[in-house]
Amino acid sequence: MADLETFRRETRAWLAANCPAEMREPVRDESDYCWGGRNPAFKTDAQKSWMELMGARGWTVPEWPKEYGGGGLSPAETKILRQEMAAIDARNPLMSFGISMLGPALLKYGTEEQKKRFLPEIARGEIRWCQGYSEPNAGSDLASLQTKCEDKSDHWLVNGQKVWTSYADKADWIFCLVRTDPAAPKHKGISFLLFDMASPGVSTKPILLISGSSPFCETFFDDVKVPKEQVVGEVNRGWDVAKYLLGHEREMISGMGLGGTGESLGAALAAKLKDDPVLRADVARFDVDAMAFRAMSERFIDELKAGQAHPAQPSMMKYAGTELNKARHELIMAAGGSGALEWESERSKAGKAAREWLRTKANSIEGGTSEIQLGIIAKHILELPGT
Repeated sequence: MADLETFRRETRAWLAANCPAEMREPVRDESDYCWGGRNPAFKTDAQKSWMELMGARGWTVPEWPKEYGGGGLSPAETKILRQEMAAIDARNPLMSFGISMLGPALLKYGTEEQKKRFLPEIARGEIRWCQGYSEPNAGSDLASLQTKCEDKSDHWLVNGQKVWTSYADKADWIFCLVRTDPAAPKHKGISFLLFDMASPGVSTKPILLISGSSPFCETFFDDVKVPKEQVVGEVNRGWDVAKYLLGHEREMISGMGLGGTGESLGAALAAKLKDDPVLRADVARFDVDAMAFRAMSERFIDELKAGQAHPAQPSMMKYAGTELNKARHELIMAAGGSGALEWESERSKAGKAAREWLRTKANSIEGGTSEIQLGIIAKHILELPGT
């Protein structure tokens, strides 16, 4: 305990001295998130400095081993770091599918060469990844995917299409599920492949959503050559890697249930609620649910780091987090009244509430639909009989 208290004091002092004031302000829009990458777009010098300072200490991925670019911290030290960052409202220095999804899969299934090649770049924010899972005819039934990957002796040749590929138009590399044995049962003939989005034959097309933004893309592969050593895990056993990664993706998505600012919804909407006791009660109930979800999240993370989490817990967290986030924005719209329906005007934040509300509708689809999550919970946690 004495060592942990020393670590807390030193961490608090370092954060106070190094976290820029701009990086302690609430996130206002997506440009406030830092994604890094080969050609990073930093909104401010402070954003760039914060990512580089945290990356140099390995604190973008504090629990990863030091030899792979991480901080080498224990679960208890990592929790203290998170607490001290939250105490000063420090922003996450780096948003990354490499950190939240691919990294854990590489740590478990990757070769030593793959770990040393990719993990330090991910930790320093030098490479941005996208996820090639869903296809036009393989969504919830992901294992029916048909993107073809042929063994050409000295390389793989990939042909096919992915859809709903988040930020594919901005990513440097993709982790992609491909079919390497079309004759095998659908869960068996899949491999997990890594390749550069700048490879000849890769193209993307953004999908315009009802919210007016385009975070998702269609992604096309036409005779894309991929080096043989870029398969993660065993050939034709990629479903094992995919399932493990999906658990981490669902954990990441569940985090939206915590909100972005740390401020209670009641405090944020106080001025709009004073004359509406019914809505004020609804918001109070929401804040209680949000506090319960935060406590549940902390417990789940502790269990996950200790290797004691139930394999189906990410589905429970994902479902609860997305429902909470949708409820938050329903209440924000209700509190805003007819003014919240504004879509376009000369105001700088015109349409923000409505667009964010509409965007939450995808929360219960992306990363596995709510119906899929409830089925997993029913089968593996509640142990209910199947139909």
